[in-house]
Amino acid sequence: MERAPLLELQGIRKRFGGLEVLKGVDLRVYPGEILALLGPSGCGKTTLLRVIAGLEAPDAGRVLLQGQDVTLLPPERRGVGFVFQDYALFPHLSALGNVAFGLKGKDRLQRAQKALERVGMTLFQNRKPHELSGGQQQRIALARALAPGPKLVLLDEPFSSLDAGLRAATREEVRKVLKETGTTALLVTHDQEEALSFADRLGVMRGGELLQVGTPEEVYLRPRTPFVAQFLGRTNLLPGEGKGGYAETCLGPVPLAEPAFGPLLLSLRPEALRLAPPGEGPLGEVVAREFKGHDLTYRVRLLGPVDREVLVQESPGAPYRVGDRVGLRVVGEGVALEGHPSKAPVGAD
Repeated sequence: MERAPLLELQGIRKRFGGLEVLKGVDLRVYPGEILALLGPSGCGKTTLLRVIAGLEAPDAGRVLLQGQDVTLLPPERRGVGFVFQDYALFPHLSALGNVAFGLKGKDRLQRAQKALERVGMTLFQNRKPHELSGGQQQRIALARALAPGPKLVLLDEPFSSLDAGLRAATREEVRKVLKETGTTALLVTHDQEEALSFADRLGVMRGGELLQVGTPEEVYLRPRTPFVAQFLGRTNLLPGEGKGGYAETCLGPVPLAEPAFGPLLLSLRPEALRLAPPGEGPLGEVVAREFKGHDLTYRVRLLGPVDREVLVQESPGAPYRVGDRVGLRVVGEGVALEGHPSKAPVGAD
């Protein structure tokens, strides 16, 4: 039996003037889950977040929270917390004052202190925002969102203003707090690494549409479309002929994640290829080498009837240099993408 979603979006549409920003988005987020919405600038992900928060009214569709239709409810009656991209802290209030702002009841300061304790900011409760680092301000904003005990917390690019090192550490701390408190969260980001490492599930958006939703592993390893495959990291898009469990390509036979037949377009990640001495597999020439510390990415031009370059990911100690002739070995699986002949028909061997 499927568990009930905490948040359900049904056919959300939104237009600004002549531009349709959201085109019938359906989405479910489950209790205690962290879901990331990933996509390029202008794809509609922040507008969708604002519709959920009640800051924008959809032109069509419904927003359900715990089964209740809140589409027409004002933001303050939805029980939803919001962490803005710029944190939106009041500069004249202390950290404690910022968290307590908007709370009601005689115990408001105690509840604010408890929220600060959750994010490890008790020692800084009397400091003003300008006296805090970017990561500390981010945690104050999170504490303020958590203090009222919301059903759902929305995070709009919350780590984008932090430098790379601090971003990773803060991201890890925020995820830990959300999991420890059992808080359901929806994160909007354009950062692929952030979505893959932070979320339990992620959804990829483009042009106002939700193209695919799944666990990070599912979406990365089983992309449905060329856009999803390329947006979640580098990949090789190769035409081929599906033969069931494998496809014939310019690299030779490539095992398929799921059976397919006929002409197809294949996504093959760089880590599914390896370089070898000439004579092992199709012959190629290294035309570029990108060292990234934890791995090496090679761009290899095939030498043969097909004029094509492919990306290959190797360990940092790989010996090949630009100009070297190499063989190419397939060590992983490819994925047949939508828009091309489908997977195996029922009953096919």
